[in-house]
Amino acid sequence: MREKAILLDENSIARALKRISHEIIEKNKGVDDIVLLGIKTRGVPLAERIANYLEMFEGQKVLVGQIDISLYRDDLTEKYDEPKVGINKLDFDIKGKKVILVDDVIFTGRTVRAALDAVMDIGRPRLIQLAVLIDRGHRELPIRPDYVGKNVPTSLNEIIEVKLTETDGIDKVIILEK
Repeated sequence: MREKAILLDENSIARALKRISHEIIEKNKGVDDIVLLGIKTRGVPLAERIANYLEMFEGQKVLVGQIDISLYRDDLTEKYDEPKVGINKLDFDIKGKKVILVDDVIFTGRTVRAALDAVMDIGRPRLIQLAVLIDRGHRELPIRPDYVGKNVPTSLNEIIEVKLTETDGIDKVIILEK
């Protein structure tokens, strides 16, 4: 695969997450009853960053948890011979809360569908919203994010790769061609 272009650098990722944070505040009229659930792996540090911005802008701490959708995937038997049981790390109840799922890239929508199933198994939130850093299109399910850092129309021969300091040692989003 060859690198086609850098879509976002460290500064543009920060700008996108700040904008998403402001949109969350605006749409929800503040941050009361909001909890963020990062979808493993890169959704977790993105959720933590958004929580930091929300606290910076509103002066109120927002709870962050992580959700592992491994066992909820509809392609489980295709991807894994022996699936690993993922652990959802939540130190709080989501019942009656406004849950915002956070992920790095939305593509077909299947990861989000699995995350919705996982959330409903944990509890019954008041509502669920979705925030993604990149929306690359090609949805196979009727799922649309509420908050998007950047829309990137792609071909099926392209791959979006998100690298974050917390997981990869650098902040950047690149597009690769197969």
